[in-house]
Amino acid sequence: MRIRIPAASELAALQEIERAAGEAFRALGMAPVADDDPPGVGELLRYRAAGRLLAAYGESGPGGPPVGYLFWEPVDGCVHIEQVSVHPDHARRGIGRALIDRAEGEGRGAAALTLTTFAEVPWNAPYYMRLGFRVLADGELTPGLREIRAEEARRGLDRWPRVGMRRPRTAGADGR
Repeated sequence: MRIRIPAASELAALQEIERAAGEAFRALGMAPVADDDPPGVGELLRYRAAGRLLAAYGESGPGGPPVGYLFWEPVDGCVHIEQVSVHPDHARRGIGRALIDRAEGEGRGAAALTLTTFAEVPWNAPYYMRLGFRVLADGELTPGLREIRAEEARRGLDRWPRVGMRRPRTAGADGR
């Protein structure tokens, strides 16, 4: 598997990955999440220009389409994973883990990785716990994470339990 910053011409493919990955929420009664629009091309271009958009390319070989992607933002001295999605046809192959580990390496100097996610969705908080993240108590949320959680609540995502999570930086992580 290769991980790199995607070409601008591949951003529509990332949106399709997001749509396909979101469909799994329907079976959990979370249709509004499945129906949520993926990040716009302009937003993806901003992350790409900042070097904080990564795409994974899998079994189709060199030049094949992306099969997963991740974008992150620095928040309170941490690499905050805004979104990580893998196309369902390529799930359970370590692609999400590889993207997260690479983002950690790209965030040189960051104290840890953080994210916010659904607490009870099997491929959300339970998955991230297997990757070494832990759920933060409300009192442990940094100012930036509190702001992110407030924005999520404004968008209606708190209809389902959500949590902030943190993973300490791996010693020697360089993302390569």
